[in-house]
Amino acid sequence: MASVLVVEDDQFVRSALIRHLTEASHTVRSVGTALEALREVAHFRFDVVVLDLGLPDLDGAEALKMLRSITDVPVIIATARDDEAEIVRLLNDGADDYLTKPFSVEHLSARMAAVLRRSRSATSAEPAPSVIRVGGLAIDPLRRQAELDGVRLDLTRREFDLLTFLAGRPGVVVPRKELLAEVWQQSYGDDQTIDVHLSWLRRKLGETAANPRYLHTLRGVGVKLEPPA
Repeated sequence: MASVLVVEDDQFVRSALIRHLTEASHTVRSVGTALEALREVAHFRFDVVVLDLGLPDLDGAEALKMLRSITDVPVIIATARDDEAEIVRLLNDGADDYLTKPFSVEHLSARMAAVLRRSRSATSAEPAPSVIRVGGLAIDPLRRQAELDGVRLDLTRREFDLLTFLAGRPGVVVPRKELLAEVWQQSYGDDQTIDVHLSWLRRKLGETAANPRYLHTLRGVGVKLEPPA
């Protein structure tokens, strides 16, 4: 079963989705705004996000772009809009599927199952890499687990991807453009996105930018990860 985030401001629709998904043995969290959704995906792991476009604080299309900047979790758009050009744009912006309201919970379940099959198939097709060790860090890309001095790290998907990418190049200064391209799959973007994730990652590694142990930022150049001296 899956861990699902429902982003829907209509309380009636939200309650119905939560009830149905819970009855189907899924683990469900729900929020009513885009900003709450961003906080959720930054701090919890989800298998799929069901995202309503008509949110009160931010247009769903913009929310999708912001979600894509911090996570690669599959996103199913729920929308009352049926404009083909907009749907194509949403899919190009990173949505994995969409549903036009009103839709049945059975239809949602079928779409979720298809998205999860694709996601899990892509993961299982990847070669099994060995554990990466840098100092007291041990990173298992296959199991998507990381430990520091034997203690499990609770990382978001993007934090894990960032840590793994840097740990695979210990001592090498990686330019920010390369991080955006390889970790975020974006050819351009806001450096603040990287800074925010580095800040979260440093906190979980027990260090700060002023007193780094593993993560070192070279202003105007890039970021490197290396074992403590």
